[in-house]
Amino acid sequence: MLSAVILALVAIAFVMIVIEDIIHVNKAKTTLFFGTLCWILAFIFPMHGATSSDISEQLNHNLLEIATLWLFLMSTMTFVAYLNSKGFISQVVQRLLPAELSERRLMFIIAVFAFIFSSFADNVTATLVAIAVISSIKLEVKKRIQYATLIIFAVNSGGVSLITGDVTTLMFFLAGKVTITNLLLLILPSLFAVAVLAILLSRKMKGRIVLEKSPKPIEKADVIIAIIFASTIGSTLLFNILFQIPPVLTFLFGLGVMFLAAQYLLRKKTGVNILSYIREVEFDTLLFFLGVLLLVGIMKEIGVLTNITHLYQYLEPVQANYLMGLMSALIDNVPLTAALLKADLTMTTAEWLTLTYATGVGGSILIIGSAAGIIAMSKVKELTFGTYFKMAGYLLGCYSLGYVGVYFVGQFALA
Repeated sequence: MLSAVILALVAIAFVMIVIEDIIHVNKAKTTLFFGTLCWILAFIFPMHGATSSDISEQLNHNLLEIATLWLFLMSTMTFVAYLNSKGFISQVVQRLLPAELSERRLMFIIAVFAFIFSSFADNVTATLVAIAVISSIKLEVKKRIQYATLIIFAVNSGGVSLITGDVTTLMFFLAGKVTITNLLLLILPSLFAVAVLAILLSRKMKGRIVLEKSPKPIEKADVIIAIIFASTIGSTLLFNILFQIPPVLTFLFGLGVMFLAAQYLLRKKTGVNILSYIREVEFDTLLFFLGVLLLVGIMKEIGVLTNITHLYQYLEPVQANYLMGLMSALIDNVPLTAALLKADLTMTTAEWLTLTYATGVGGSILIIGSAAGIIAMSKVKELTFGTYFKMAGYLLGCYSLGYVGVYFVGQFALA
């Protein structure tokens, strides 16, 4: 009986996530409420002869996984929150772009920028910065939609190759399904798919663009903190490969270095407290992840997630993984990824790589399928579900092309 109740509550929570824009209830509130409620019910009405200590052990196991993810994301988001609030990122972008260029060239520059930047920063920040660039340019409505479409796909594609770029990639890594070295294999096929989309979308673009620039001085302190951020990312990848140091530990160390450096660099500025930038972290995003993982955790404990493996009984993993990517366009990829990990699937490393790409990029096919899409839709008024859906054929083709590329790269490199 309790299993049915919990499953109903989980279903309600996931439906409320999908219709968030309709009911105007933040998905962080929804998932946190239902996630904690389900665990409370598990304590009050224990199932299968479980004792309170058994349920506590299960909860503690889930909380440990959640805490690791939480602390890592909090560290990266604090760096980005500081640099973004100081205008460092937008100023660097302005300096890198030429004063005049063709529409087609801008398409490729935006694609490469979004792809690379989303690998190191979170998808939200990468999308906001890239959208800000095209919003400052006078473009036809159709072209603005095409640029925004490319940004969404490029941001999601870039994020899958590094644990700093996409939450689902981080989840696969923390679960031990892929290594950092494995993930680097995703870069070429992902970038190739983005390049193909840029070619398709820019075929009829023949105009030129003049950029209005308003450069401002970049403070020395901001440059040093940006270097600390880049060094933290590099050392995280290197130390994990060489010494298997958990990324969360390296990033927390980098955050500590940032705080100490800022204490010295900002010592002459009154009223500036570097710790205050933690408050600018998007805690609604972190609370959403907490709620989702609590929901998926309780589904694991009551045995519901075993049903997800049924698809893998009828299809080969490569086929099933491709479909999971399409499913992520309709279902938030964080709970989908968490559910797949909890389902204890048995696959090769190459097959886990295809699933990593699928859940990270598949959400690009529909505007509601990824955080990047939702953010772009809120910033570009011409971008709606309908206008974006007109690009679905291009997006599906490029997703499929990237997926096939990941499959063959994995087969060749990991054979």
